[in-house]
Amino acid sequence: MEIIKKNYQPKDIAGKLAKAFIRNPLTAVLGISLLLLGYLALSIMPREEDPQIAISGGAVIVPMPGASPKEIENIIINPLERKLREVHGIEHIYGMAMDNVGIVNVMYYIGEDREDSNLKLYDKVMQNMDQMPKGVMQPLIKPFDIDIDIPIVTVAFYPKEGSKVDDVKLFEITRKIQQKVNAVDNVAKTTLVGAHKAQYNVEVDMGKLSAYHLSLGQIMKAVQSIAADVPDVKGRTKDNKLVIFGVKNAIESVEDVGNVIVAQYMGSPIYLKDVAKVTEGIDIQNFKDAKIRFKNKVDENLSEEKKQVTLTIAKLAGTNAVFVAEDAMKVLHSYDKELNKLGIGYLVTRNYGHRANEAVNELMHHLIITIIIIAVMLIFALGFRESIIVTFTVPAILAITLFVAYLSGQTINRITLFAFLLSLGLLVDAAIIVIENIHRHLHAHDAHTRDMEELLIEATDEIGAPTNVATLAIILTMVPMAFVGGMMGSFMKPIPYNVPVALIASLFVAYIFTPYLSLKLLKKPKHGHHHDKEAK
Repeated sequence: MEIIKKNYQPKDIAGKLAKAFIRNPLTAVLGISLLLLGYLALSIMPREEDPQIAISGGAVIVPMPGASPKEIENIIINPLERKLREVHGIEHIYGMAMDNVGIVNVMYYIGEDREDSNLKLYDKVMQNMDQMPKGVMQPLIKPFDIDIDIPIVTVAFYPKEGSKVDDVKLFEITRKIQQKVNAVDNVAKTTLVGAHKAQYNVEVDMGKLSAYHLSLGQIMKAVQSIAADVPDVKGRTKDNKLVIFGVKNAIESVEDVGNVIVAQYMGSPIYLKDVAKVTEGIDIQNFKDAKIRFKNKVDENLSEEKKQVTLTIAKLAGTNAVFVAEDAMKVLHSYDKELNKLGIGYLVTRNYGHRANEAVNELMHHLIITIIIIAVMLIFALGFRESIIVTFTVPAILAITLFVAYLSGQTINRITLFAFLLSLGLLVDAAIIVIENIHRHLHAHDAHTRDMEELLIEATDEIGAPTNVATLAIILTMVPMAFVGGMMGSFMKPIPYNVPVALIASLFVAYIFTPYLSLKLLKKPKHGHHHDKEAK
């Protein structure tokens, strides 16, 4: 039987790609490289639960002691709001007037660069300092930083049953752990919620104060003068004989506080203990308590509450929440023995990194199941070998999409994963169309006389134009989503970014690898007696 070679010249990009790669020895290397790049991107891409949205803004706090809310509104809030309206990109301005202070909150449009926004806000306030009324103190500008204000890990520390740990000791140990966690790479901010520090409390007796003709302001100044914690500064010889310079701490006990001289009365000193009761305790002015509730094992309707201190850990923007959370947990576990010895327990009440990692792993699990289902369906529709060819295209396309997403600085989050799931049903379309046309050509009546390589190129080239147009139409339905503004537009942005990339990748993978694998795996069917009779 003579094989006829027509030297077919492809007209579409599909046929040209098929011709260029069908016998190229680097095609297999390209396929393996794509899969490895996808796996590398999946391993090193930062993982988050939600995409980080660029929200910029800040608060301008202007103190004016002695001013009423009405005065604050007229001479601070209203003029400041008018000036801030001159800044480009501001969406909302909220002013609040209170006794002694005015606060103006500024919110920029979603997507505005945070650093540029903060700089514009600071410049505008500083440029108009000469218009501030007399008596106004230096304004305080506090920018919002949503990237580091939302914690990825929260840990609640509490005293165990029978533990003698008090509030001060609990604060000291949690602050020690906080300091260690804060040194972990990519940890941006740590805070302690519900902590109480040790302090000396001074309860002034107003009757005695009046008897000595003293004011509360005199007491405050006297206490403030020794409120700084001054450490010992000493230099000594080896035998400890020569002291070059030494400053002893002014306050070391309740007695030291009580012996502070607040005034002179008829030539005699008046001590703080004469007009006030001094005790050693915690910061009673701090009303921010945190409690943890445990269910009763015997009766679920009963519960037990205990004081707790929550350590919050936030990460830097764009870093991997999984790695940061794991590193923070390693530091925490290194204190397990010390905490058990002190009778302090802890619960991890939030682990954003663990949740993000589980979400990504679950998607990968579902993708594998989906690929298997597609392969099984194609076995019945096209055949075993054809299903293997189409099944290969799915991980190859996802690998390209993941790698492009990594290069563009994206993170793996629930919206990115949704984009992959959304495009999953569309990824195999091009490959199925190509393999179906190849299947049709292989079963044509003249297939046994055609050169296999030429037949595969022609079959791929035939469906190139309609497949390109169909894919372009689907891409164009996704493009408008990229122009949606506000919070929703920024939140859903991974969809119009990743779905078109996946669809374009599906075309190239279908045109390059489907003919190549068909040449390796598929064979022309035997047509039997019909062709034998024609030969006679």
